[in-house]
Amino acid sequence: MNKSLFICLFMSLFFLNADTLPSNIAFGSCGSQDKPMPILYKVTEFSPDVFVYLGDNIYGDTKDMKVLQAKYAKLGSKKEFVHLKSKVPHIYATWDDHDYGQNDAGKEYPKKVESKEIFLDFWGEEKKSARRKSPGIYTSYFYKAKGKTLQFIILDTRTFRDGILKRNKKEKDSPWKNQYQPHSKAGNTFLGDTQWSWLKDELLKPADLRIIASSTQFAHDYNGYESWTLFPFEKQKMLNLIKSTKAYGVVFISGDVHWGEISKLEETGLYPIYDITSSGINKTWKSFEPNTKRIGKVQRDYHFGMINVNWDQTDPDLEFSIIDLEGNKTVKHTLKLSELSLPQ
Repeated sequence: MNKSLFICLFMSLFFLNADTLPSNIAFGSCGSQDKPMPILYKVTEFSPDVFVYLGDNIYGDTKDMKVLQAKYAKLGSKKEFVHLKSKVPHIYATWDDHDYGQNDAGKEYPKKVESKEIFLDFWGEEKKSARRKSPGIYTSYFYKAKGKTLQFIILDTRTFRDGILKRNKKEKDSPWKNQYQPHSKAGNTFLGDTQWSWLKDELLKPADLRIIASSTQFAHDYNGYESWTLFPFEKQKMLNLIKSTKAYGVVFISGDVHWGEISKLEETGLYPIYDITSSGINKTWKSFEPNTKRIGKVQRDYHFGMINVNWDQTDPDLEFSIIDLEGNKTVKHTLKLSELSLPQ
């Protein structure tokens, strides 16, 4: 068996059996280690079973690995982070550009191997885990109980990603805006061949609800910033893969943009794809972009995201929400899990 196939078959298959499935799933991104993180105290008031860090978990931005380690250490010693770890049973993480090591970087970042080891050490990855044997940090976790399965798919959107195209600011009447424009031809990868192959295998495994953690947004409109919209052929590849594998229950969670929102993408031959963006542990942005796929309003101030699942029901209720520092669900959307099934 070749190495790539081995990784695809055995990459971090965690079957976490318990009497109950996680029903309160919290997540967030974009937290500077140099600033207070009061939102983490608010997270624990909602008693999450799982918290997913979606990237920019620190702001490293360096090629000096001692500097990067020191910044992780600063996060690790923060009282808010220590409190979160003491209260939440399971914490999972992926990275985005700033904890990867360089703003907006992809596979060209020269210290990605060293940065990966620091990342995995900080998040407590076992020394012999399959995640350490892979060139990236993608992984998955499964919870099984009472005849139902919850799957977490943690993507790596940095290690294998090809370059992005800067917008030509001198071009008149351009449809593009802000920093970047989409690739106009297929052939540029977002996840890389090995990770795409692994993801296909993951989506073929039985699960009732699949939460896909992507550091950048998936289901929104193009806005000129980093996201799947800069790789439209790869975005369509993801949608086609969900259809071809007949994967039920896919929901995306994402970060990066320094605001929170819920997006709903409609695709022919597929159920609605929701993307709950939570990006504001202690970061905000001066403005936000239009998004015709947005449900409800934008959350500008510090916040975290939440998915609540009522597993006691035959057809579980799902609630997606974005929660502010006062504990208000400023954005909320509810549906039945059966609504995330392929059309007959």
